[in-house]
Amino acid sequence: MNLKQSLIIAVSLGIIAIGSWEFYWRSQGHEPNLDDNKNLWANQRSKLENFDKNTVVFIGSSRILYDIQLDIWKEQTQTNPVMLAAQGSSPLPVFKDIVENTDFNGMLIIGVTPPLLFATTYPGAEFMKRSQSLVDYYYNRTYAQQLNHKLSVPLQKNLAFIRDGDEGWDSDVDLKTLLKQIHLNERSGPIYPPFNNFEEITLERHMKMPERMVTDTAYANTVKKVWTALLSGDFPPPEREGTIQVFTELAKKFQAKGGKLILVRCPSDGLFKEVESKGFPREQFWDELVVKTGAHAYNYQDYEQFQNLFLPEWSHLATKDAQFFTTELIKIMKRDNVLNN
Repeated sequence: MNLKQSLIIAVSLGIIAIGSWEFYWRSQGHEPNLDDNKNLWANQRSKLENFDKNTVVFIGSSRILYDIQLDIWKEQTQTNPVMLAAQGSSPLPVFKDIVENTDFNGMLIIGVTPPLLFATTYPGAEFMKRSQSLVDYYYNRTYAQQLNHKLSVPLQKNLAFIRDGDEGWDSDVDLKTLLKQIHLNERSGPIYPPFNNFEEITLERHMKMPERMVTDTAYANTVKKVWTALLSGDFPPPEREGTIQVFTELAKKFQAKGGKLILVRCPSDGLFKEVESKGFPREQFWDELVVKTGAHAYNYQDYEQFQNLFLPEWSHLATKDAQFFTTELIKIMKRDNVLNN
């Protein structure tokens, strides 16, 4: 058999294998899905190197990432939103980066998730490391990493078994995740609830809650089980004074160079709402932060239309409700002359 025939056979077998693997996972209900990762974040961060007066920046944790619908925001405000919120993280490292390393002095909207913002200022804490790693990656990424990401995007958009995410979802179908699902009784130890993917994101980091989280209660409940496991443990007391002091210092620096600062407390429900109400009383945390920063502030608890919105897993709005939340928040901000057309 000559080299040409061997090459044809190898390529053919490869195509058949890839096609069969893809067909199998599609038959299991999986669809191609773009992954939120450091590259998507860094691409948005780069926009602050050449911003204009219509640029609006969002930072915070996953709630504002999910709850602010960028297409609606852009259409109804005629501004250019830049989404720099990051899942499971404190906004402090990103806030510091914007204040100290950019000339941005436009509108900065910060989502306040009490357990993440007020937890600590210690750089080694997981909440801090997650957002700091994004900042570090932006400054240290290589041309090879940027090129690799660009080449991966068409594959992510067209193949269900391809992923390039930083999160380790249990519903992923890459080899590493599949091997992790194999539990040998004598070696496995405790088996935690599966943390299944519940994100749909674009290259602009416009995040939506997948429809499955609304229609498939059992699937949504798998995420609730993870939250229950995480929230049931013992946690050190929040660093209320320290986090408020650091946040306020950054806020004053940002405002001193002409920046407009806005705080937003997105909805929570169920166990999250219970834990946040008990562990982070509003008057001691949110109210004090608002007073000390002098920022415009919007707390969902203050508005009747934001009560009883649907959060399939207690912490993030279903897409339809996120669209409503975004639209209504824009109306309120325009009424307060915070958003000017």
